[in-house]
Amino acid sequence: MEYNFVEVLILFIAVYLLFTVIKLDGRVKGLKYTLDQISKQTDVPEMPINNELRQLLNEGNDVKAVKRVRETLGLSLVEAKQYVDALKFEGK
Repeated sequence: MEYNFVEVLILFIAVYLLFTVIKLDGRVKGLKYTLDQISKQTDVPEMPINNELRQLLNEGNDVKAVKRVRETLGLSLVEAKQYVDALKFEGK
């Protein structure tokens, strides 16, 4: 099986992009942690949507809460679910 130059180049570009995305994801998580720490120390109010989400969760509308987070904050499905779960379990 022979690979031509273009196929190998595409493979290297794909691997490079994968590692770049992984590295950026780590940086974003670090920045988020820093921002969370700063907001705790400066008493920045939480996002206004959180009250609406808590109401949806109290009514048992977890799916609607996740959908609302995705629409408002632009998060992926997994990130929105994690956000809603964090709100759900913070009061317990």
